[in-house]
Amino acid sequence: MAASPLPTALFGYEYYQNPYPAFAWLRENSPVHEFRFPVGDVRTWIVTRFEDVHALLGDTRFSNDAAAHADREFLDSGMVMGADTPVARILTVLDPPDHTRVRKLAMGAFTPRRVAQWREPTERIVAASLDALAASERPDVVEYASAIPAAVIGEILGIPMTRYNDMLHAIDRAFRPDDDKDKIQRAFEDIAEYGRELIAEKRTMLGDDLMSVFIEARDGNDRLTGDELVSMLALMIMAGLDTTRNLIGSAVLALLDHPEQRRLLMSDPELVPGAVEEFLRYDGALTVGLFRFAKEDLEFAGSRLPAGAPVIAALQAANRDPERFTDPDRLDITRVGTRHVGFGHGLHNCLGAALARVEAGVAIPAIFERFPDLALAVPRAEVTYSENWLLRGLASLPVHLHDTDGKKGGAR
Repeated sequence: MAASPLPTALFGYEYYQNPYPAFAWLRENSPVHEFRFPVGDVRTWIVTRFEDVHALLGDTRFSNDAAAHADREFLDSGMVMGADTPVARILTVLDPPDHTRVRKLAMGAFTPRRVAQWREPTERIVAASLDALAASERPDVVEYASAIPAAVIGEILGIPMTRYNDMLHAIDRAFRPDDDKDKIQRAFEDIAEYGRELIAEKRTMLGDDLMSVFIEARDGNDRLTGDELVSMLALMIMAGLDTTRNLIGSAVLALLDHPEQRRLLMSDPELVPGAVEEFLRYDGALTVGLFRFAKEDLEFAGSRLPAGAPVIAALQAANRDPERFTDPDRLDITRVGTRHVGFGHGLHNCLGAALARVEAGVAIPAIFERFPDLALAVPRAEVTYSENWLLRGLASLPVHLHDTDGKKGGAR
């Protein structure tokens, strides 16, 4: 008997709003699924079972480096990120030995001592962001979730906010799919230009911040090059803003949808670290990983893939795999013992994961402590997700507030 058809088209509107029915169908019927990726109209494969996703992310027969390994169709589609600029050599696309060298140099910025130091500025920024939310005419959790990582990243990188905003606006222009290729190329060139200017300024006033750590990073006589510094700065801003914003927003919605889990979290602060992991598993910040490319003709999970084939690891499909997780479609902040792939796996697991965990661990419980009667200001069916092929993020989340300091607010 033939299987029922795929319930929603991949990377279409309905999929963006709820990809999980499509993921369930793919895991059951076509776990390594060939289709035409709608952006660029390229032949692509998507992998959905946890075991296969985990294997793909650690398989050295695949590369994230499109320029070196993608097939001609993909290269001609214009989808190679930041071509001919330092952004094209960002850490997330490098293969060993370049990846090993750059990541080793960068990891000096993420020591346990330094990660612990990030909590104080995060708590201060969250408190200020809650005040701004309370004062808003139309409170929106996504605005709250956006303000926190923007301020935290700017502070811990040691970048003046005006220059940070220049960089952020260039990044935004670079990833608008409706702009023409010349505008996108210029945006990536602007990212490189702003990055070089910021690094030149920082060299004259080194301090105890992440950019100073990157500039001074050394392994014997080896240091990060100028272009590597630019790409590291761009990576920290791009990944540090989007992933944390999406994680906070989706977690707040999940707790509004599951009031018993919300009450449990607020009754026991020791549950917060495990709850953050469950939020990442349940509806994480990244729907899929970056494209990977077969370095040669090969067989993967029973499917033949030609050299250069673009392959996507469906992270959130893996995180809802019933072969890996008991009752995977249920939010359970007490879930223990099974690791997810919300921040990837292998060489390219998220460099800034520790920072995202600190920010989420402060921001998510804090909004419910300040506003214990927080509630949606629109019908649940009107809450929508952004149409972004890589990221899983709410477009907005309007709420009604009840401030414990005596103020009230809500959508008007």
